[in-house]
Amino acid sequence: MTDVVLFHHIQGLTAGVVAFADDLRAAGHTVFTPDLFGGHTFSSLEDGQEYLGTLGFTETVERGVRMAADLPSGVVYAGFSLGVMPAQQLAQTTRHCRGALLFHSCAPTSEFGAWPAGLPAQIHGMDADPFFAGEGDIEAARALAAAEENVELFVYPGSGHLFADSSLSAYDVEASDLLKQRVIAFLDSLDEAPVET
Repeated sequence: MTDVVLFHHIQGLTAGVVAFADDLRAAGHTVFTPDLFGGHTFSSLEDGQEYLGTLGFTETVERGVRMAADLPSGVVYAGFSLGVMPAQQLAQTTRHCRGALLFHSCAPTSEFGAWPAGLPAQIHGMDADPFFAGEGDIEAARALAAAEENVELFVYPGSGHLFADSSLSAYDVEASDLLKQRVIAFLDSLDEAPVET
């Protein structure tokens, strides 16, 4: 069993994010899903962006970091899009982190300092996603995967941004199923590895 902290995307803690977490739980892992938006969910990216504007991007990311402080240590930090920011920050700055799962986004590692030596991670995104492929995330992901042998980048054909959220129109069943298979294999491999003390 691997403990995972999964941060939601800009449309909130949607039914699709919860379903994704439930699939990981069904595979034998413990998943925590902090709600950065206090129960608010949005039907479009634009509505989510508007709400994020009222909260403040930096404050929202820091809220995620604070929420994680109350959860177990020795976890995998994961995030969908917006949620990648607190997940990646925590992965790069928290002792005893076991791994990172970055979905639909990746920041340059320089945002949070150096990538921890040997820290395993997976990054998943679509090759024509206007956010992942069009705003520099894929280049940051390629650079990280090239520099770190324990970091894998998986690029899927398509333009859907939040393609792993089954409650949204961008959902891609085939790509999402493959992503989940890869994620579960990643978590299973960590479950077999000793936890650093």
